[in-house]
Amino acid sequence: MTEDFTVLAFGAHPDDVEIGAGGILALHAELGYKVGICDLTEAEMSSNGTVETRRQEAQRAADILGVQARFQLHLQDRGLRLERFMIDRVVGILRETRPRIILAPHPSDRHPDHGWCAQIVREAWFSAGLRKYQPADSHAEPYRPQQLYYYFINDTHSVPLAVDVSSVYGRKREALLAYATQFQRQSGKAETPLNNGIFLNAVEGRDAMFGQQINARFAEGLLPAQLLAIQDLTTFA
Repeated sequence: MTEDFTVLAFGAHPDDVEIGAGGILALHAELGYKVGICDLTEAEMSSNGTVETRRQEAQRAADILGVQARFQLHLQDRGLRLERFMIDRVVGILRETRPRIILAPHPSDRHPDHGWCAQIVREAWFSAGLRKYQPADSHAEPYRPQQLYYYFINDTHSVPLAVDVSSVYGRKREALLAYATQFQRQSGKAETPLNNGIFLNAVEGRDAMFGQQINARFAEGLLPAQLLAIQDLTTFA
């Protein structure tokens, strides 16, 4: 049985989507759209936390954002590659959920898994629409989402599209803080670039910069994977 989502955001690890597109998901959920998250791995190679605590944090973050469903593909953390079985897993999710729009990390992000995630999702985006492309473990009807957008995790670029998320930014902050094992320094745990007290400030600074460019308090930038086709210039006015 298929479920028609409006937005489905992919991340290599739980917390990737919240960092780059948490505001976008919260905003669209508040507007009444069906939004979801699909994590490719369980981040089992993370320096802090366990798979179980990360699952709990991920669900708590999804609940805060108003996400209706969170999917887990159970692929290998630090083992993501552009391989057929990984593409097929994403094809299966796309055909089952039939999202109108999909999101993925920017391909040039400094973390290799984020770049692989982007490539896997892009390949699956195309293949999911081919009638003769049949993954072994999925028999859903062919379906291709209308658009793929890239969001930003560790870096930033000039973008043609920024989404004003000022009204829901408090929920993005709360969702990120739900990942206590990742973003809060805890006694006896390893110090990482995520919990050194700088990372979340940098994320908020980037969102403020995107916001300033569109006269908003906060915005999240997106880069379309292909040329946008519109019928009315006022769509983005």
